[in-house]
Amino acid sequence: MLTIGLTGGIGSGKSVVAELLRAQGASIIDADRLGHEAYAPNSEAWQQVVAAFGEDILTTEGEIDRRKLGSIVFADPAQLERLNGIMHPLMARMVEDRKAGLAADGVEVAVVEAAVLFEAGWDKLVDEVWSTHTPADVVVERLRQRNGMTEEEARKRINSQMPAEERNGRSDVVVENAADLADLESEVAALWQARVKGKVNQGNG
Repeated sequence: MLTIGLTGGIGSGKSVVAELLRAQGASIIDADRLGHEAYAPNSEAWQQVVAAFGEDILTTEGEIDRRKLGSIVFADPAQLERLNGIMHPLMARMVEDRKAGLAADGVEVAVVEAAVLFEAGWDKLVDEVWSTHTPADVVVERLRQRNGMTEEEARKRINSQMPAEERNGRSDVVVENAADLADLESEVAALWQARVKGKVNQGNG
């Protein structure tokens, strides 16, 4: 099974590219969704996170309030590092389990979609990394339209992430997403033909 890591900065169209890859036949492992699953009450991650950050982060139903937790960790880099130290290794195991399940089902191409693929060290779990890239000014405009952010808020979010140059430099493929959806669809379809189909056919040969 060929495993592609898909990453990209906020507003760069990562989820759209994941859906386009799904349409080509890939199975998607969404790290964000795994994170939600990992926080299930009384799970291993839940127990460790509550032990680290206290019961004040829980809702009345005993679930982790991601907004409360977010306000703690995004205000203090040391706390964010603490949370990542708990979550990233646990989620790496979940990704590996999900990959094993897909491989057992005969899936030929899996895509691990994760904003923090490099930061979490999950690039080691995949065969190659694809990054979505959009110029910062275009991202700012998207975040203003889509999320109602001010320009200052949008730039703050962009600047809090790994620099695009570093992410692109560490990736095997950079998917440019500055134009319209039709262009993006053509680009992903061409990449699938050029990079994915040959490798899958080779694996079956």
